[in-house]
Amino acid sequence: MSHHAWLLLGLYVAILMAVFKPLGSYIADVMEGRSLALRLGGCIESVLYRLCGVDHEEEMGWLKYALALLLFNVLGALGVYGLQRLQVWLPLNPQAMANVSPDSSFNTAISFATNTNWQGYAGESTMSYLTQMLGLTVQNFFSAATGMVVAIALIRGFARHATKTLGNAWVDLTRITLYVLLPLAFVFAIFLVSQGAIQNFDPYQDITALEVTKYDNPRTGPDGRPLKDDQGNALTEPAETQTQTLPMGPVASQEAIKMLGTNGGGFFNANSAHPYENPTPLSNFVQMLSIFLIPGALCLTFGRMVGDTRQGWAVLAAMTLMFLVMAVIAMHYEQEGNPLLGRLGVDIGAGNMEGKETRFGIADSGLFATLTTLASCGAVNAMHDSFTPMGGFVPLWNMMLGEVVFGGAGSGLYGMLLFAVMAVFIAGLMIGRTPEYLGKKIEAYEMKMVSIAILITPFLALVGTAAAVLTAGGLAGIANPGAHGFSEILYAFTSTANNNGSAFAGLSANTPFYNVMTAIAMWFGRFGVIVPVLALAGALAAKKRIAASAGTMPTHGPLFVVLLIGTVVLVGALNYVPALALGPVIEHLTLFAVY
Repeated sequence: MSHHAWLLLGLYVAILMAVFKPLGSYIADVMEGRSLALRLGGCIESVLYRLCGVDHEEEMGWLKYALALLLFNVLGALGVYGLQRLQVWLPLNPQAMANVSPDSSFNTAISFATNTNWQGYAGESTMSYLTQMLGLTVQNFFSAATGMVVAIALIRGFARHATKTLGNAWVDLTRITLYVLLPLAFVFAIFLVSQGAIQNFDPYQDITALEVTKYDNPRTGPDGRPLKDDQGNALTEPAETQTQTLPMGPVASQEAIKMLGTNGGGFFNANSAHPYENPTPLSNFVQMLSIFLIPGALCLTFGRMVGDTRQGWAVLAAMTLMFLVMAVIAMHYEQEGNPLLGRLGVDIGAGNMEGKETRFGIADSGLFATLTTLASCGAVNAMHDSFTPMGGFVPLWNMMLGEVVFGGAGSGLYGMLLFAVMAVFIAGLMIGRTPEYLGKKIEAYEMKMVSIAILITPFLALVGTAAAVLTAGGLAGIANPGAHGFSEILYAFTSTANNNGSAFAGLSANTPFYNVMTAIAMWFGRFGVIVPVLALAGALAAKKRIAASAGTMPTHGPLFVVLLIGTVVLVGALNYVPALALGPVIEHLTLFAVY
């Protein structure tokens, strides 16, 4: 790795570690009702509760809590679907964008409701401003809030004892949105505008370019269909233009919550590689900070709320160590370049710049790719499809770990706590003692819920990949044959099942087959985990707390950190190694094959 890469990585970690604690403490204060912000915004809360008919003093059991979240997200998905299907007749559509097709609307609605933000379309040529704002941006707030309140509910399960309730889902959603996500997104959006991100409602601007662009224009018949020669090749005619259309829109406001809420997606098809979304190296660095900001802070929120800050630091340490390893691997292999090009006499000393923005370079792109796939964000500032095999392996492997290394806003923490429960269970089996975590015995019911939550996403990813490679609809979207084409499909279903949303960008996924199959993976990858997590939280809250004894395994020291990392890696490896061998592993080996 270059000196710049080491400096970038060190500065990144140092800044994050400095801000995790104050933000984590603030979130804990908000969720425990101790924050000054609650007194200042209490009147707003009261109005919202009255309008919605919510009894804010009611406590919910895990099942009612889960049903409230499901209802909330189903209504959100229906709203986004309706906006897409009706947008041609709705306001704030200066480019007169047509209604989106039913299968694409269905996929996008599920995608944004599940914090995945998988996009099979180009935003600037598909979505009106109203759909982008009222549909996609709003869901960015609500889906992030959903993940965070599930994490809070699980924390309460550990913190409470001999009770059947986990809090009030409607109050938790309101407070997370009102006092955490909105203020952070507002400040971040102002910063992005200061860097050059656009925020307006103007129609697209036609400008005169400095140079004439020459291109081949497809010839069409009287019926408007493309003409072809006897061999089936499209007929073209030379054309030229000096006019360029620049897209406009309320970009900064969506960009801010897309990063802070680990939502991903983008206003434009080029995502965070687009200069209107990510204008400068400084905005790129702050965007990278924002991806890990809330997931890392929630670790310390966890420590505060369970009454032992060492527990939060232990979880954060495990996440940070795994992140550093994966970041170094990705940045190293991208800096090495492609040896096949070296054999052709190409100087690969500058590394693999294919698919990367010159504004950011290799180190920043490699780090961004690592962060966005570890944190279930899915935003990209480079095309992962153009990474070297091992550079592309890192984003894929990151998602296969279960999106628990920082992970999504809330989902990363509750996912890592599932592995923590599994780790103490394994340790208990080793020493012949009933496992316990934070004073709660881990018994058969808890392990069933943990197993379901951990195994649902690899099941969806691998079954979806198998279905795609065995059907004509799945194979039709592959742009690259062989191992790389398999990696594209495996990446797509791993990304959607784990609610990441990034893609290799070489797969044509905006088809009825992929729109339906990935929507199924996204929905069950989200709520197939959330429901058993809440069931686990309810079971833990009902248990009595056991006093620590000489036989209690410490869960805040280096030994537990190593055990936790080993459990995460082992489960990921056992689930996905055969599939990885068919994709990025064999592709990497072919780089060094002798022909």
